[in-house]
Amino acid sequence: MAWNEPGGNGKNQDPWNSGGDRKGGGGGGKDQGPPDLDEALQKLQEKLNGIFGKKGGGGSSGGGSGPSSASTGGFFGVIALVVLIGWAVMGVYTVDQQERGVVLRLGKYYETVMPGLQWNPPLIDDVMTANVTRVSAYEHRSLMLTEDENIVDVSMTVQYVISDPVKFKLKVRDPEVSLGHASESALRHTVGSSEMNSILTEGREVVGDDVQLRLQGYMDDYETGLRITQVNIKEAKAPSQVQDAFDDVIKAREDEQRSMNQSESYRNGIIPEARGIAQRMKEEANGYRERVVAQADGDAQRFTALLTEYAKAPEVTRERLYLDAMEHVLSNNSKVLIDVEGGNNMMYLPLDKLVENRPRTSISSGGGSLNSSDLSEVTDQVIEQLRQRQQSTGREAR
Repeated sequence: MAWNEPGGNGKNQDPWNSGGDRKGGGGGGKDQGPPDLDEALQKLQEKLNGIFGKKGGGGSSGGGSGPSSASTGGFFGVIALVVLIGWAVMGVYTVDQQERGVVLRLGKYYETVMPGLQWNPPLIDDVMTANVTRVSAYEHRSLMLTEDENIVDVSMTVQYVISDPVKFKLKVRDPEVSLGHASESALRHTVGSSEMNSILTEGREVVGDDVQLRLQGYMDDYETGLRITQVNIKEAKAPSQVQDAFDDVIKAREDEQRSMNQSESYRNGIIPEARGIAQRMKEEANGYRERVVAQADGDAQRFTALLTEYAKAPEVTRERLYLDAMEHVLSNNSKVLIDVEGGNNMMYLPLDKLVENRPRTSISSGGGSLNSSDLSEVTDQVIEQLRQRQQSTGREAR
């Protein structure tokens, strides 16, 4: 028979009975139906209100609080476990390879973490990351007064990286604003110590190096954690109101420099050439002197040798000297005129034709001139013909 059937036997089997059989009587011995869901929710709400210090909506019997307290404690244990797991998961984070993490524990610097997967207790530790490899740039441009009381328009670019993430995050409220102020101060100090001509022309690189050195000193003094990698003076010019006049001055200086370079180039070209010509003339003069001296020595030695031979055979030597002289004279002439003794006519000898009629083997390779043997042979023939004509002329006279 079911526990809730009519007849009174099932009342002792009521599961919501709080022990009426054991204690006998009381409110638990009454016939009660299944618990209402709204009533269960109301009890849960009363428990929560009691935990957080709020008064309950109504009284409850002390005999029914045992099983409800156990179930409520298990529920809150599960909630606490879930909250603990969520709190632990919230503390997991990743630091990129280019970054460094600055950890604050309860608002005070604790450590610097390296790249990788990290964990810190949330709500206790605060982590701030900074990129230490990215090169950032700051640009500045303004009108400045030079040492010689001229105004120039200077444009500058500052490149920097974060060298110390702790100082960058904790020492200065806004390091980049401090960098801007320090950049302008360093640039004005450097430009104010230089002349305008130097800034507009070749001194621009020197100005950039000086600004970088001075600006890095400011950053170290302020403890900004920034390292200046490079300072570029992008443009340095006169104000727009007087730019045309400055352009004319710069053009005149460029023309002056170009003329000086051209003159220097001409000087470098003409002086070595003149020195070369002078040296060549010296060498030619020395060669001529050596040749003349050597020729004179040779002529003297030859004359001495001829004198010895002449003393031995005067006639032969005299004739040989005559032939050599004729050879030297006639070697440069193609026509010869001979005056015949005892006659009124002058004989013409076409030596050029005689040479052309001879075999080409007898002509030297120097351009058709006669050598010594050929000229001697031609001279002998001429003398022989002259003798024959003299003999024939003498016979006719007889």
